[in-house]
Amino acid sequence: MNSPSSGLLPTETLLESLIHESNEIDSVEKLPCLQTRNVSTMVRRIKLLSSLFEEIQENNAPLLPSSILCLTEIFSVIRRVNLLIQACRDGSCLWNLLQTEFVSNQFYVSVKEMGKALDILPLSLLKIAVDIKEQVELLHKQAKRAILFVDAREIEKREELIQIMAANNSLKNKSCIDFGKVEEIFSSIGLKSATDYDAEILKLKVEVHKQAGTGGLVVVSNINYLISLLSYSKSLIFSSEDNEKKIKEDVNKLHAARNLDQTSSSQNAPDEYRCPISLDLMSDPVIVASGHTYDRNSIAQWLNTGHHTCPKSGQRLIHMALIPNYALKSLIHQWRQDQNILEDSRTNNSRKARSEKAVDHISVVKSAADAVKMTAEFLVGKLAMGSTEIQRQAAYELRLLAKTGMDNRRIIAEAGAIPFLVTLLNSNDPRIQENSVTALLNMSIFDNNKVLIMAAGAIDSIIEVLDSGKSMGARENAAAAIFSLSMIDDCKVSIGARPGAIPALVGLLKDGTTAGKRDAAAALFNLAVYSANKKCVVIAGAVPVLIELLMDDKAGITDDALAVLALVMGCIEGLDEIRKSRVLVPLLIDLLRYGSAKGKENSITILLGLSKEGGEEVARRLLMNPRSIPSLQSLSSDGSLRARRKSEALLRLLNRCCSQTYNPVGEQSVRKF
Repeated sequence: MNSPSSGLLPTETLLESLIHESNEIDSVEKLPCLQTRNVSTMVRRIKLLSSLFEEIQENNAPLLPSSILCLTEIFSVIRRVNLLIQACRDGSCLWNLLQTEFVSNQFYVSVKEMGKALDILPLSLLKIAVDIKEQVELLHKQAKRAILFVDAREIEKREELIQIMAANNSLKNKSCIDFGKVEEIFSSIGLKSATDYDAEILKLKVEVHKQAGTGGLVVVSNINYLISLLSYSKSLIFSSEDNEKKIKEDVNKLHAARNLDQTSSSQNAPDEYRCPISLDLMSDPVIVASGHTYDRNSIAQWLNTGHHTCPKSGQRLIHMALIPNYALKSLIHQWRQDQNILEDSRTNNSRKARSEKAVDHISVVKSAADAVKMTAEFLVGKLAMGSTEIQRQAAYELRLLAKTGMDNRRIIAEAGAIPFLVTLLNSNDPRIQENSVTALLNMSIFDNNKVLIMAAGAIDSIIEVLDSGKSMGARENAAAAIFSLSMIDDCKVSIGARPGAIPALVGLLKDGTTAGKRDAAAALFNLAVYSANKKCVVIAGAVPVLIELLMDDKAGITDDALAVLALVMGCIEGLDEIRKSRVLVPLLIDLLRYGSAKGKENSITILLGLSKEGGEEVARRLLMNPRSIPSLQSLSSDGSLRARRKSEALLRLLNRCCSQTYNPVGEQSVRKF
């Protein structure tokens, strides 16, 4: 028996594990449609080894260390083979088809590792039957001679699938896709029914999550495209079969159906192609701010009758613009052609006339989540593969889609948008950059997305946009994104550790618009909550800029600037830097009288901090200012709880300071406390 300290399993446990794993592989009843030869060959090899393991277990004889080491290595190989076969059997067929060479190589590597492990197995010293010994020796020789096998038929199918994907990615319509060929490929790998398609879509979604952190943007994009292709093909292939049966029953009904109103012609349309209001096939789908899609005419009629709420959720409208859903419109158009459904030109003209009279509106409508999901996936596909113009439009639509609704923000992230938006932050196109950083900002409002955005490595690119973005709007929204992300404590640490983050915020504090300065100040405040960041804020030169903003009536960020100053006083560097200012104390005294409630609290906090620990000069300046004592007394009686507590503390401190200095005016003033 091997020692527990050796790092190897006890012999009995090792043999039981080997037999269990081998039996599990041997119990495979149905071989997968892909990697059939590699799987069947590997199952046969493991079955031969299983006889060896059972023989050793029955003999119950002590094993040499080399035998234990060999069996341990074989166990590791068999366990990986078991997982590999499970992935081929239960994983996504389409993904395995695209990975056929990689998967085949994994089988090849496993066989070679098995051969290396058998190199150190002392067969002559094992008490096993002669026939089993001969089988193992034969297996060893075969493993040593094994070559990589890649099924040529699978390669051919894969190339056909790649050609279909490439054709769609390079052209803006789907009319070039041969769905007969698509069905043939899908059928050859086991996708023969609508249920098979649904199961494959679920498996691909699982694969997206697996690849999101390691597979790269192109990999995730390709998988998302396969999901969309499957969904679209399912609606075409299986609805087409139903239509063919109906045509055979009555050809005349088909011709009559072509002249029917839109409502009857869209009876077989997928639910996501119907307007949630009219339930008709949409002719001009538009995306609302929440991400849900309506037919333009239907939602415009609803809004023009005086409604200011969405038809289904009852939520009040937030803003008034409709965004064309080009991706869905293209799909509906393609579906019409495939189904031979022709829209009546009179109906179309009538709708167009009514639509031209309607004023575009947008409502926050809670429609089917799968419509949002479908839209998000197609927009993400445009981000990944589209031209500059298409990427600009897709980023803008995702920006609007993420503007309202936590569900939208979650769904967009699940569609894989974050890595692509992060990549586009480095775009030379100002609008793409601004739309991308704003979309990330909107998505970050959902707390789970904050973690995903940080994990995607977005923060360095966001800081770069903040520091030298192509437009002021991009820089300001980058500051807002940092503010949003820094709501999480771990993010405060991570962002503050970036040497360029805080200086870039201070830079925007200097030259940004009022909104930009406010966003920068808010982000600095959040970061300075973490003690180690306070010193960084001071070193970056924030204190003089903040004091200057207090003197600028047009800046409009007095309360934000005061909040940051009050916070950085928590470090000695901040206190020393604030003490250097000769204009701050008079400003604070005025703010005690005329500032907002929050401004008064922060003003008294700063004054109290300046007056403590060697701040006699500040105390004397307060005593000499005729407005300071009345303002403090007023706060101590009428201010907020925090303001009352701090004003009373400052009055006591001034009282002590006055008692130490002979000053009749001061004494007279202090007696009024």
